[in-house]
Amino acid sequence: METRISLERAIQLLLERFSPITDTVLLPLDEANGRILAQDVHSPIAQPPFDRSPLDGYALRSGDITGASPDCPVTLEVIGENCAGGVFNGVVGPGQALRIMTGACLPKGCDCVIRQEDTDCGEKMVAVYRPVRHHQNYCFAGEDMKQGQLLMKAGEKLNFAHLGVLAAAGIDRALVYRPLRAAILNTGDEVMLPGQPLLPGKIYNANRQLLASRLQDLGIRLVDDRQVGDDPELAASFLRQMLPQVDFMITTGGVSVGKKDIMHQVLPLCGAEQIFWRLQMKPGTPMIGACLEGKPVLCLSGNPFASIATFELVVRPLLARLGSDSSLTYQTVTGVLAEGFDKESMGRRFIRARYENGTVHLPENHSSGVLASLIGCNALVDIPAGSPPLPSGTEVQTILL
Repeated sequence: METRISLERAIQLLLERFSPITDTVLLPLDEANGRILAQDVHSPIAQPPFDRSPLDGYALRSGDITGASPDCPVTLEVIGENCAGGVFNGVVGPGQALRIMTGACLPKGCDCVIRQEDTDCGEKMVAVYRPVRHHQNYCFAGEDMKQGQLLMKAGEKLNFAHLGVLAAAGIDRALVYRPLRAAILNTGDEVMLPGQPLLPGKIYNANRQLLASRLQDLGIRLVDDRQVGDDPELAASFLRQMLPQVDFMITTGGVSVGKKDIMHQVLPLCGAEQIFWRLQMKPGTPMIGACLEGKPVLCLSGNPFASIATFELVVRPLLARLGSDSSLTYQTVTGVLAEGFDKESMGRRFIRARYENGTVHLPENHSSGVLASLIGCNALVDIPAGSPPLPSGTEVQTILL
């Protein structure tokens, strides 16, 4: 087990130890939004499957209306009409036109479409008031996608655009990686569930809701969550019980060096191997990374802001790997502090912030023991060890969440 390691080393150890979950499921498109595609998809058809009209008008031969104008219209015989969904089996010959509607299949013989606003809208004979070029207003079969064309690659995260393209190709299901499954274990005799009358010396459990909601944001299924106080046997039993049902487990509390920091007992009790303990950063220094029968157990601080900070910084990169979902990795940008940070940073520190168009705004209270000022924040500022107080205007590395 490694101790007092950098954030980057902790992430490296987790990524080296755990492999992507490769289980797949074939889902209807209505259920596939946000899922990760598990195979390349090629179009089974050309789209459109036929040459079609992009507007309401008349299909004709461009050579027949050369020089047409309002003062000198060209009159053509209308040989029929075709609406979207229909088929006209005839051929447009010289001096002829076919009344056609948007999306309708173009007949043989024509090479363009004149919009109806440039005609007298005749039904037996039509007067055309302007010329059009060869293949003007003419949509070719396969111009959207060709039969056999690669539409999307395995690993892409499906959104409305992907699903619309699949539907246009006549595909109604997608083979995707199944959602990751998680369980949360909350420790600490001092925490109570929201909704109960608060007893003396107690606090409400914010960690459970923070992490459950964040997992939901990221498309991860929460199978179960439990609050067990400071009972090592109950905690170990829960981890063993949940192991077959989940891909990873998160715990909160009990990771430091106090009398009731029980996770140092819980992990050996359930047979887990510690990979690392303690990070060279604040908040969240005492985080533990462990492995239980090949599955990650991520033990976070009981401090709510520390738990969500280490979730974002350490756990998210692992979830990106487990779920083959690169969108879960975070992005780092350079920003400029709008307000100064008046503390020295002996060790590496992460503080919450709001990043907006290159400017980094700090909340009035960014103490690690404060949770309320997390509202409205979308970033963490990475302050290197040994940094003096940072005045406004300082460039800082900012992790976008």
